[in-house]
Amino acid sequence: MEKFNTSFTGYKKEEVNKFIDDVIKQVESMINNMKSKDLEIEKLKSELEHYKSLESNFNRALLLAEDAGQQIRNSARSESTKLLEDAKRNADRIINNALIKAENTERQAEKLRRNIIIFKRRLRDILESQMELVDDIDHIDIND
Repeated sequence: MEKFNTSFTGYKKEEVNKFIDDVIKQVESMINNMKSKDLEIEKLKSELEHYKSLESNFNRALLLAEDAGQQIRNSARSESTKLLEDAKRNADRIINNALIKAENTERQAEKLRRNIIIFKRRLRDILESQMELVDDIDHIDIND
């Protein structure tokens, strides 16, 4: 605390006035400093609100992106299931067609085997009858 010198009429006016002026300057400086701090606080509050708004927007965007991702995954699963079912149906159809063709080919092969056997028998019969004719030529009397 400041001590003032005294004079005949009390404290010296110049010292007291100087002290009061110093106190006024300090109080004004503190008030200005507080005003500056208040402005900075308001500015920071405004920025905080702005960042809270951005955070809210980012959260909404994140939720929308997650929903879109889930929809894409669901769509992809659905499409893959459909493609697999189509592929299985096509595979079944192809296998069935191949089995039918194989059965037809087997029937045709069996028919050809039977025809070959029949042809061999007929050819053998023809050849045997021709051999009999050849054998009969030896018995034919040419002189008659």
